Amino acid sequence: METKAPVVLNSLPPYGHVIASEKWRNSSLIQSLKGGGVKILFENELGVADFHLPNKSCVLYVSECDIIAGNSYKRKLVRYRNGSSSFQELVLVENTRLSEQYFSAVQKFVVFDLGLTLLPVSGQTEASQLIAQIVSSEDKTTELQEIPSSKGLSWPIKSMQPHIPGILNVWRQKIKWILTPLINLLCQ
Repeated sequence: METKAPVVLNSLPPYGHVIASEKWRNSSLIQSLKGGGVKILFENELGVADFHLPNKSCVLYVSECDIIAGNSYKRKLVRYRNGSSSFQELVLVENTRLSEQYFSAVQKFVVFDLGLTLLPVSGQTEASQLIAQIVSSEDKTTELQEIPSSKGLSWPIKSMQPHIPGILNVWRQKIKWILTPLINLLCQ
């Protein structure tokens, strides 16, 4: 039996676009990306990756179901790392109440054993926001110039910042989202 090699393993989408695996076509993640102004190109032959981004990054999404179901996601992660792609390999992992007990083991495997970049997300909506932020940040030099002004950030965010354009903006949005209700309560 012949196995067909992925045709678009190293394809780079134009700015403002994402190449998504066909299996994501009707997902809420894709609907949120479209709502965020990102144009989606679908492809059957992306290999193990779920998404290719215009900044030479590819994304593998590990869902809550994958984590809870057992260790089959580990084989997929190893194939993803060994895919000999010239892209920056990102792994988005759902960290929910159901999957949080397994998260530290997943994190150790992805980061320490495989040496990949892991970004925890609460679900497909947050993942789409992160992907949209990466896609929309076209000027990478401004992101790199922000490092001196980011003294208050924890070391994991600082270490991810040069590799993932837009991570500082996502981090700031999360802080704003957390602090806004508190500020509103204090100002009443």
